[in-house]
Amino acid sequence: MKSSPIQVVVPVYKAYEATKKCLATLLRHNKNDSVVLIDDGSEDQQVSDLLHDYVAESSQWNLIINDDNLGFVKTANRGLKLSRSHTVLLNTDTLVSHGWLQRMQDCAQSVSDLATATPWSNNAEICSLPKTLYNNRIPHDIDVIAKALYQQHPPQYPELPTAVGFCMLVTARAKQDVGYFNESVFGFGYGEENDYSLRSSSAGLKNVLVDNAYVAHVGNQSFSEKGLQPNQQTMARLLEIHPHYGELINNFIKKDPLAPIRQSITDKIDTF
Repeated sequence: MKSSPIQVVVPVYKAYEATKKCLATLLRHNKNDSVVLIDDGSEDQQVSDLLHDYVAESSQWNLIINDDNLGFVKTANRGLKLSRSHTVLLNTDTLVSHGWLQRMQDCAQSVSDLATATPWSNNAEICSLPKTLYNNRIPHDIDVIAKALYQQHPPQYPELPTAVGFCMLVTARAKQDVGYFNESVFGFGYGEENDYSLRSSSAGLKNVLVDNAYVAHVGNQSFSEKGLQPNQQTMARLLEIHPHYGELINNFIKKDPLAPIRQSITDKIDTF
């Protein structure tokens, strides 16, 4: 089966320093890939100059500027609709690593009925490595980690109850069958990826971990100037639509099916 190209979409709202670091790693590894930066009305000249400078470095990169601040969810949906193929939504508080996008594409090609895919990270809730549900320190050299993962760990692509939104692949199939993020309920962000994952599962599609890919996550930097944080209201919105969500996550955490994979990886790779 021929794989479909993946477009990377990076929603940007202020956060100059985090965005600069993110784009530096993205240019290093993905200069020749399709990348779209969407400035969500930052109204920050420093950010604007930064985005224009990076887009000028590659003929494959493009910049879109929202006339008004739409918020993360609407901006992400705008990005998802740019391509009929697969899209990776990448937060600006991330650092991508060697081969990360190819690993995501390998997953999209290998897993049937795929909706979403999330890589390992130092800080990604159930996808955190080496310690789950923990903000692990960012490794000194994430490219070393990424190369070792690819070379020493054959991927299993285990299923997840939900994607984690810091770096989230959304497949063409999911766009077709499930649609896009729920803008009316989740407003400026938080909870939209959980809702989307559960809607995908209900449609018979899978959410998986790309367990041979790694993307570092600084955490809570992108869109942080609006004071957005996960909170009780986030959970209340989710539970109103998906009453079983809490039980689903609690059971996953209790069973911890990723524990053997994490152990196998850390036994082989001691540089976390």
